[in-house]
Amino acid sequence: MFHSIYMQVGAALLVGTLAFAFWKGGFAERVGACLNVGNGFLTMALNPFLAPGAAAVATLTFDAAAAVGFLFLAMRFASLWLGAAMLLQAVQFSLHAYYLVNDLAPDVTHAWINNLDTTGINLCIVAGTAMTWRRRRREGVEQTAHAARG
Repeated sequence: MFHSIYMQVGAALLVGTLAFAFWKGGFAERVGACLNVGNGFLTMALNPFLAPGAAAVATLTFDAAAAVGFLFLAMRFASLWLGAAMLLQAVQFSLHAYYLVNDLAPDVTHAWINNLDTTGINLCIVAGTAMTWRRRRREGVEQTAHAARG
């Protein structure tokens, strides 16, 4: 499953994003990180065991499920980072659909776009988590100041 250093680094970044979201994020960040990790690990775990055509369809299915999940989160929480993550997930879906429809084998271009897009989704989740963390700290400081005055 993790036959190259690049897959190991990618998996570590996915897990790191998930850990940060669970440590400092809110509900939306945690669900978004779970969607991203689930998509990444399902793809990495199942693709080696599936036929090439079935692997492409499975990857497309996982991407669609993650995109719909981000869509629901974006509609529920109306956050900028969720909208960006949803659009990046749509790019991921489009990339895999393009390669599937044109019957192309994944190449270096596919790898670059796929990895940059996944990194973008991770950065969106990290940014959303940081914004939530900062908002909570600011609210805590304001509550402490208000309690000290009153």
